[in-house]
Amino acid sequence: MSSLDAAGSTIDFGPVAPVIERLLAAGVVAYRSDRPRAERLFREAQSLAPTELPVYLCLYKIHAYQGNLSAALAAVESGLAEAARQAGWPGEPNRWPAPLTDLAGPGRFALYTLKALAFVRLKRGERILAREVLQTLARLDPAGSVGWPVVAALADGCG
Repeated sequence: MSSLDAAGSTIDFGPVAPVIERLLAAGVVAYRSDRPRAERLFREAQSLAPTELPVYLCLYKIHAYQGNLSAALAAVESGLAEAARQAGWPGEPNRWPAPLTDLAGPGRFALYTLKALAFVRLKRGERILAREVLQTLARLDPAGSVGWPVVAALADGCG
């Protein structure tokens, strides 16, 4: 399903229940003028549907955008655990099958969220941990289909 954000752009949350889509869309719009309300809407969506992966994306993005990296890290780690569970993989990304060839559904979300983990770790100054995540991504997604090479280039630029 998709809806419009405050700028009129379409946001595709994927196949989520209509009530969750409404909460996420309202949260995206609220983010521009009332960030606490946006978080409340996203948290409400999470409490109603803790297995809906787009909720985790919304949470970790708003916290990363605000520079609240501890909250972003918590949301990334929760989303990563849920995506791995849905994909039928172990919780530890180093134990995921490689290279991943089915880059759809929860597997794609897991890789995308692993990229977010590398980015958040890098922003927190945790360069060694970020590089470890990037090495895992290189093994799982050698083609870089979820865009992790961009984060790797940022890491290289950080020295």
